[in-house]
Amino acid sequence: MVVLNSVTISQRNKIIFKNVNFKINSGEFVFLIGKTGSGKSSLIKTLCGDLIIEQGDGNVVGFNLKKLKSKEIHLLRRKIGVVFQDFKLLQDMTVYENLNFVLRATGWKNKLKIKNRIQKVLDLVSIDIPSEKYPFELSGGEQQRIAIARALLNQPELIIADEPTGNLDPETSQTIMQLLKKLHETGITILMATHDYNMIMKFPGKIFKCEEEGIFEVVPKRN
Repeated sequence: MVVLNSVTISQRNKIIFKNVNFKINSGEFVFLIGKTGSGKSSLIKTLCGDLIIEQGDGNVVGFNLKKLKSKEIHLLRRKIGVVFQDFKLLQDMTVYENLNFVLRATGWKNKLKIKNRIQKVLDLVSIDIPSEKYPFELSGGEQQRIAIARALLNQPELIIADEPTGNLDPETSQTIMQLLKKLHETGITILMATHDYNMIMKFPGKIFKCEEEGIFEVVPKRN
């Protein structure tokens, strides 16, 4: 699903990762941890095609990152769903319009198929709110569920969640994690960047740490 071999990544002339090897197998749930500035966001940007690989080779959901052309990035992103800490919903659009906008932008044209797909993803994230509501009318947990629904629209092989519980209270964070685990059980591969070590303990998965220009697998001590 994700393979980086001897990869070097820089941003603003600063080396973020050097000679990194990193692999996620299909169907895995992987946590990405590390201090602020350790490179978690840069890794996510690389996997999404926003940052180039300077050295080494990388492959994400079948796309060669070293050879990826700018006109192909939208094809890569159809196979990856991204969930952000701050939701990134368009506040001047209703819930339905937010989801419709993404489908239209990725080539969907049939109104009935669009409507059915939107209802399908809302059902998948177990949310029952009027689709004519605006994001600012929703709670943080509801907005994050809509953001996850948006990530599911094109049936991605991989979901990348960048601190998805960072702006949520502990109880809501738990429900979002349960939702991600439920989606994982359907076969979706998930990479989740987080600072919430309590969640890592409650929801076991592989753990990789960004540190000192490298990415290393860690095995936590569990009680």
